[in-house]
Amino acid sequence: KPPLAQLGPSSCALVAGQPVRGSSPASRQPKRTVVPRADKMEVKDASAALLSNFEVYQLLTDLKQQRKESGKNKQSSGQQNLNTIMYETLKYISKTPCRYQSPETVRDFLIAMKGHKLTKAEKLQLLNHRPVTAVEIQLMVEESEERLTEEQIESLLQTVTSILPGDPEEQQRDSAMVTEVKGDQGGI
Repeated sequence: KPPLAQLGPSSCALVAGQPVRGSSPASRQPKRTVVPRADKMEVKDASAALLSNFEVYQLLTDLKQQRKESGKNKQSSGQQNLNTIMYETLKYISKTPCRYQSPETVRDFLIAMKGHKLTKAEKLQLLNHRPVTAVEIQLMVEESEERLTEEQIESLLQTVTSILPGDPEEQQRDSAMVTEVKGDQGGI
């Protein structure tokens, strides 16, 4: 089972980090799991769990590698369309925090999230987007002002940033800025 399958069945399949809200049309769609076949995708289990960006990224990179290894050159127009969808999805998803994640970090994150009273969709949003500010948390957690205290939001941010890896270059820039600010304050 993929790590998010531990969360249980869900009301929709989420692919490539599309926002989920309780009243959105996406939450009213039937449940589907797409299973790659040799030449087509097939709905295997209509009541499967949500997919994280990491799981989609991993699936698509594995499929891409399998296709390279098989070396098939002749493709139908349907296959070309599927290749385009895979390419565009990988292009988008490669720019998200999921490219730095691993099965272990996803599992650790889900275990750490058990202490927080969040829905499966909210946990998935946090996993996919790796928020670093309270405003981002408020955008991802429904009715966060009523449900969470400032301390709980800070705790969530601490959990997210300590477990989920971010862009190493971005983190290096941020730490350099913090060091620079501290150096400027030292001379006051």
